[in-house]
Amino acid sequence: MRRVLGNLLALALALAGLIGADLAAAEPTPLLRPLNLRVLSGEDGWHAENDFRLDWDRPALSEGGAPITAVHFRIRDAAGSVALADTLPWDTTQLENLHLPFPFGPGIYSADVWLEGGGLTGTPASTTLRFDDARPGLARPLVPAGWVAGSVAAVVRIEHPSGPLPISGIRGYAVSVDRGGGSAPCAGPNRCRLAETDLRGGVGADTISLGVLPEGMHVVRAVAVSGAGLRSPESMSAIVRVDATAPGVTLDGVPRGWAAGPVRVTARAADPLSGMNASGPDGPFTAIALDGGLPRTEPGPTVSALVVGEGPHGVAAYARDAAGNLGEESPTRATVRIDESPPRIAFANSQVAADPERIEATVSDVLSGPDPSRGSIAVRPTGSRRPFTPLPTTVAGPRLLARWDSDSYPAGSYEFRATAYDSAGNQGSSDRRADGARLVLANPLKTPTTIAARFPKGETATRPYGRGIIYAGRLKAAGGSPPGRQQVEIVETFAAGADPGRRTTTVETAADGSFRAHLPPGPSRRIGVFFAGSRTLGRAESSEASLRVLSSVRMHASSASARIGGAPVVFSGRINGLAAPIPPSGRPVQLQFRLAGGTWSEFRTVQTDTRGRFRYPYSFSDDDSRGVRFQFRAFAPAQDNWPYEPAGSRPVLVTGR
Repeated sequence: MRRVLGNLLALALALAGLIGADLAAAEPTPLLRPLNLRVLSGEDGWHAENDFRLDWDRPALSEGGAPITAVHFRIRDAAGSVALADTLPWDTTQLENLHLPFPFGPGIYSADVWLEGGGLTGTPASTTLRFDDARPGLARPLVPAGWVAGSVAAVVRIEHPSGPLPISGIRGYAVSVDRGGGSAPCAGPNRCRLAETDLRGGVGADTISLGVLPEGMHVVRAVAVSGAGLRSPESMSAIVRVDATAPGVTLDGVPRGWAAGPVRVTARAADPLSGMNASGPDGPFTAIALDGGLPRTEPGPTVSALVVGEGPHGVAAYARDAAGNLGEESPTRATVRIDESPPRIAFANSQVAADPERIEATVSDVLSGPDPSRGSIAVRPTGSRRPFTPLPTTVAGPRLLARWDSDSYPAGSYEFRATAYDSAGNQGSSDRRADGARLVLANPLKTPTTIAARFPKGETATRPYGRGIIYAGRLKAAGGSPPGRQQVEIVETFAAGADPGRRTTTVETAADGSFRAHLPPGPSRRIGVFFAGSRTLGRAESSEASLRVLSSVRMHASSASARIGGAPVVFSGRINGLAAPIPPSGRPVQLQFRLAGGTWSEFRTVQTDTRGRFRYPYSFSDDDSRGVRFQFRAFAPAQDNWPYEPAGSRPVLVTGR
């Protein structure tokens, strides 16, 4: 085989003339006609490159036929002009790398091949060469405006290529879709294989369905493909927006529990992709339905409805977004509960004999139920216009429980009122028992009591420092019935300056109400007994008893005799008072003397230190004191913030000499 190079146009025309002359000189014979002349390569018969290959088969010559001596071929354009001609060796059956010479360009050409032998010229075999190296213009994908619903197939139309169409025409269009990854409709830079051409119906077959795409942004790229398989110089792109999710809907205004009146509920829709902006009757809307009724719709993202009437009400809401996604199959639901009636309240039909101060009321409400966090019971004198006084009230489920401290109220008649709420906030009040009677109580409710107590010798007593005392008494119930074992409090209120200033001792009475207590040592004090009462016995308080405690003073002398004009006698001692702190300035102590049977006379006042100690040297200078036996003592006088009574020490004897 030999390669045929592009020949000059003049040489081609000359050869064509010679061959034409030979053909005219001899009559063609079918015996020398090539068999099965064919063009290899190319799609749909078109070649995008100026490079062809012809193949044929030699005929089987009959017996006695002339042998083949040459092979001739020529290429002619549509007007019949010869573009290329040549003679080939006799045994040639293939012609490759066949190029159309300049200036022959894209077009449809005919190729003739015939044989020569024994002076005879065979009949030509013909085929067609289609050549088109022109690329089609740009083809823009025209995607749906706005957003495509996730349940709808996205349909894209391809804009027809710009400029004149290639001579081979438009085979169709190649399309690619991705999420922005930069895909290409065809693998090659300038051509598309037949398998890559998605639309193959020609220039008018310009619409393709991309099917149902997942939610998000999809980049569509398209090129036009010529009949020769060449594609547009570059792909054009557009974005298909897919919204596959129905709008989210929230319900505003739905109370957590029960409401006491009509409730306005607003459905609010939101869609992060196609949105909810109102755009006419076919655009986005929001719908709300009450109790399974017909929905009320409003264009855009909101719609409201007023829920009225006692009882529970079902609310359902859904929306349609701009892409057409509709949430009707899975609406947002809520329940609005309305209770417009106040709760019913009733006091117990009677007081409990063992606990008459217990005030109890029952609250009932058939819809929302009693509010477990609110409610009160109040009291006032019967027939009074004074405001009710609230009592400490406990809410225990459907009951209000209060305790009336009747001991704190004067004798008389009292009426009560209970106020309660249901869980919707409705308030109700009542002054009636369950049987319809008003709750009115006469005070005193409980059996009155009295209490008396004293020291062994009366309600006043004086004791030395550091000594305790017996204190006894009796609790009595009106009518003489024994009160039983009860607890009473003995309250000792110490005189000013004592620390601590008060002491309370709880003792239990005997069954007849009697009690006895030993009060420990301490400063002067007032003593009383208090009975706080019981569920059936009234409160009582005794009169106060008075206990005077003497100061504790000790003193001694450094000598039992004193020389006149000699060394002084030192008097020293201490004042005790553990219950009263001694200030930094000390406590005053009077030093006194007397003769036997005489009265005491003060001759000096000294101050103790902070521990209560004192010391004083005394000199005898008067000769009249010689041989006289004197009595000396230290005396603690009455003073502020000293919780003890004035008292002196035991006398100390000193004789002058």
